[in-house]
Amino acid sequence: MDFSKKNVLVLGAGISGVAVAGILRDLGADTTLSDAKRAESIKCDLGDLKNKGVALELGRQDESLLSGIDYVVLSPGISINSPLVVQAQNKGITVMSEVEVAYRLCPAPMVAITGTNGKTTTTTLIGEILRAAGREVVVGGNIGLALSQEVRGISADGIVVAEISSFQLEGAIEFRPHVAAILNLTPDHIDRHGSLAIYQEMKERIFARQTAEDYVVLNYDDPAVREMAGRAPSRVVFFSRKQELGAGIFIKDDRLVLRWNNENLDICAVTDIKIKGAHNVENALAACGVAYFAGAKPADMAGVLRTFPGVEHRIEPVTTVDGVPYYNDSKATNPESSIKALEAFPGQIILIAGGRDKNTDLGEFMQLIKERVDHLILLGEAQERFRQAAIQYGIDNIHLVDDFSGGVALAHKLARPPQVVLLSPACASFDMFSNYEERGRVFKDLVRRLG
Repeated sequence: MDFSKKNVLVLGAGISGVAVAGILRDLGADTTLSDAKRAESIKCDLGDLKNKGVALELGRQDESLLSGIDYVVLSPGISINSPLVVQAQNKGITVMSEVEVAYRLCPAPMVAITGTNGKTTTTTLIGEILRAAGREVVVGGNIGLALSQEVRGISADGIVVAEISSFQLEGAIEFRPHVAAILNLTPDHIDRHGSLAIYQEMKERIFARQTAEDYVVLNYDDPAVREMAGRAPSRVVFFSRKQELGAGIFIKDDRLVLRWNNENLDICAVTDIKIKGAHNVENALAACGVAYFAGAKPADMAGVLRTFPGVEHRIEPVTTVDGVPYYNDSKATNPESSIKALEAFPGQIILIAGGRDKNTDLGEFMQLIKERVDHLILLGEAQERFRQAAIQYGIDNIHLVDDFSGGVALAHKLARPPQVVLLSPACASFDMFSNYEERGRVFKDLVRRLG
C-alpha cells in the first residue's frame, strides 16, 4: 500500500504509535501524532519524530485534528469506540490499527497468534521452531517492538510471527495471516470491549479474512474456541491436550502427535518439554500446529521444545533464597492466567497478588488458592475485593501490604522450604507500574537483593 502524500493521523504516543508515525513519515506521508497526554507525560522519546517532520499534537484531541485526514492509525491503547475515532468513522475516514499498517507493508507471509492467555509463550516458541527450520524470522506485535517496525527489514522469503491482542484486532481490515491460532477464550478486557461477545468477535477477526488456502489452529478443549470452527473460512486444525483427534495435534501415550492427511507424525514426549505446567503443554501443541503449516518439521519442533526455557515474566525462575525458590509470573494479568501458574506447582505457595482490578470473576482462582496457597499477600487497587473474596472462600493467612517492596519483604519473612514464592498478580499493573514487564523486573530486583 502506498502511503506517500497521504495525510495520516496516528493516535497514541506509546511504543506502537511512535514507531508507526516515524515509518509512515519515512514513506512520504504527512503524519501527525496525537496523544491526550501532555508532552511531559509521554514516556517515549519524540525527538526523532520532530526531526523527521512529524507534527505533534499533544494534550488535546478534538475533531479539528481530522481536517484533511485520509487515514487514522490506532495504537493498541486507543479504543475503536473513543470519541475521536467514532467522529473519524462518521466522516468516512479509514481507521486502522498499527498491525493493519504492518500487514499492508509486509512482503513476507505472516502467522498470527491470539487468545486470552499463552500468546507470548506460543508466539516465541513458533519463532524459535521456524528459526530451527532455517527460516528468516521476525517476531513482533504485542511482544517486543511494534510490528510495523519489525516487518520493515524482512524479505519476501522470510516469515513474520505475530502476537496479536484483541485491541490490535479492533482496527483490522485486510489483515490475513496465512496461519492463525486462537489458544483460548476467557473473560478479559471487558472494560474495553463492553461484553464477552464483543471480545470474542474481536478475537475472531484474526481469521475473518482468511481463505480456503489458509489455516486456523483452534483449541478443541475450549468450547468457545472449538465452536469458532463453524465460522472460519480457512482450513481448521484442532489441538487438544485431553483427547485424541481424528486430525490435528494431540497427546497419545504421553507423546505429542500431529495427525494430518492420515499421516501420524511423532514429535516428542510430554516430559521432554522443558517449560512447566499443563498450560505449556497446550502452548506447545498450538506452536507445533502453527509451525507445521508454516513449513517446520517434527525434528525442528522437538529440538526447541527440549531446550526452550520459557519467556520472561511467565513462571520465570528468579533465584533461590534461603532454600526457597522465587518465581516471576508478572505476565499473569487476569485470574485465568494466575490459575495456570498455581496449577504448575503442587502446593505450599506464598502468593503475591493484586494490582489494577479487571473485575473478572474470582471464584475458581480463590478455590485454587485455598487448596494450594499457604499465605496470600495482597496489594494494589484490587486488594480489598480480593481480600473479601478470599474470606468468602474460607482462606486463611491473608496479608495486606502497602507497596510492592513490602510484599516481597513479607514473602521472604514468611517462606520456609519446601515452599515457593510466586508473584502472579491476576491483575493489570497500571496502578503501580507502566506495564507488567516493569513490574516483573522490579520483583526480580527486589528478590535478588534478598540474597
